[in-house]
Amino acid sequence: MPISTPDDSTLREVLSLETVAVVGCSSTPGKAAHDVPKYLLEQGYDVRPVNPFAEEIFGRSAVDSLDELEGKEVDIVCIFRPSDEVSDIVEATLDRDDVSVIWTQLGIRDDEAATRAINAGLTVVQNRCIKIEHRRLCR
Repeated sequence: MPISTPDDSTLREVLSLETVAVVGCSSTPGKAAHDVPKYLLEQGYDVRPVNPFAEEIFGRSAVDSLDELEGKEVDIVCIFRPSDEVSDIVEATLDRDDVSVIWTQLGIRDDEAATRAINAGLTVVQNRCIKIEHRRLCR
């Protein structure tokens, strides 16, 4: 059974958080994995790029994995990777104490991984664009 999406009230709470680790953040303008985190940065979010193939994105150091953000607080893990990679990203997220939300972008979904995250007390948003939801709920 698919995991349901949180209601608008919960989404507003999620969007009020400040620090977003973007797994799969791209350095290529025009790609959603670049343009969406850039939008978040422009809206005042603390965006932390996670991309093993980039040194820097948006003038910020990119890290290879969530593990490299150890000691740095992260509220939301936003995933721009294929659905078959979500499970491993969720596992890395569950190893952290600071993350309260996992958000997978449009077209990205793993209900089994989402269930594990929910059972661990995290809020999960799947197959939704954080930029679209921000524009809809926070403007």
